[in-house]
Amino acid sequence: MNDVASLGPARLRAALGGSGLTLRTGRFATRLQTAIPGVADSIALLYADYPVLDEDAFADFHLQLTRPLTPRRWLKPQVTLLYDGRSLFRPLPLDQAFPMFEWGLNWCVSSRANRYLIVHAAVVEKNGRAAILPAPPGSGKSTLCAALVGRGGWRLLSDELTMLRLDDGLLVPLPRPVSLKNGSIDVIRAYVPDAVLSRPVTDTTKGTVAHMKAPAASVLRAGDTALPAWVVFPRYAADAPLSAQALPRADTFMELAANCFNYSLLAASGFEALAGLVERSQGYRFTYSVLDEALAFFDGLAAA
Repeated sequence: MNDVASLGPARLRAALGGSGLTLRTGRFATRLQTAIPGVADSIALLYADYPVLDEDAFADFHLQLTRPLTPRRWLKPQVTLLYDGRSLFRPLPLDQAFPMFEWGLNWCVSSRANRYLIVHAAVVEKNGRAAILPAPPGSGKSTLCAALVGRGGWRLLSDELTMLRLDDGLLVPLPRPVSLKNGSIDVIRAYVPDAVLSRPVTDTTKGTVAHMKAPAASVLRAGDTALPAWVVFPRYAADAPLSAQALPRADTFMELAANCFNYSLLAASGFEALAGLVERSQGYRFTYSVLDEALAFFDGLAAA
C-alpha cells in the first residue's frame, strides 16, 4: 500500500483534482477531491505518512473543496466544503481551505461514527495506557497534547476526538494533525524544534491556526487500541504553580458526559461505556504553566 509521500507532487495533485484521493486515517477512509493547490501542498506536508487506498476502494466520507462559481471566485475568493455532494457549511475565505478540510473531517467523525462513544478530547498513550484530555478552547489542551507527543514520548491517538469502543471499552486511535491556535503556534515551534508545522492561517473564527504533523510512529500504530487509565482536565494559567487535584468518579463522569458528542444518542450503551471508562480511570483537574513540569507529571503517571 502506497503512502502520500510516495505519490510525489504531480501525482498527488492529479489524484486530488481527478476522481479524488482516498486517505486512510485510523479506522476511516476519506475521499477528498479538490483542485486548490494550497490544499494539495498541506496534504503533502502533513499527511505524507498516511496510506493511500486504491481509486475504487470504499470510503466512509466523500469530501470536496471547491471554489463557488460566483463573482466571489475572483473578488475575495472563497472555498466551499461539500459532503456527499451537498454544502453543509457556509463558505470561508479561500486561504482557509485546509483548516476547513480538518474541521469538516472532525464533523464527519463526530456526527457519523456512532459505533463509538465520542468525546471532545485529546488522547495520548504510553506503555499501553491512555490519558484523555477534555477541555474547552483556550485551555491549552492542544498545546499540551503537542508537547506530549512531540517531545514527551507519548503516542498520539487524537488531538480532538477520543473514540471509545462500546463492546470492550478500548480507545481507538484517530491520529491526525494537531490543531494549534494563536500563541500556541510559537510555543510549540520553540518547544518542539523538529516539529513540522503548516503555514499559519490568520483571521479564522478561531484566530490564527496552524497544524502540527502527527508523529510517523503514531500514524504507523493507528490500528493499536489503548486502555483508558486517566482523565485529565487541563487548564493553562500563566505563572500558576502546577496543580493536580484528584477528582471523585462522579465528577469525572459528569464532566466527561458534558464533553461527549453522542452520549444522549447512544442512550443506555453510552451510559454503560462512559461508566466503564470512569471506573477504570483516575480523574484529575490539572493546572499548568510550564510545559517541562506538565510533562514530568504525565511521565509520573505512566511510570506508576
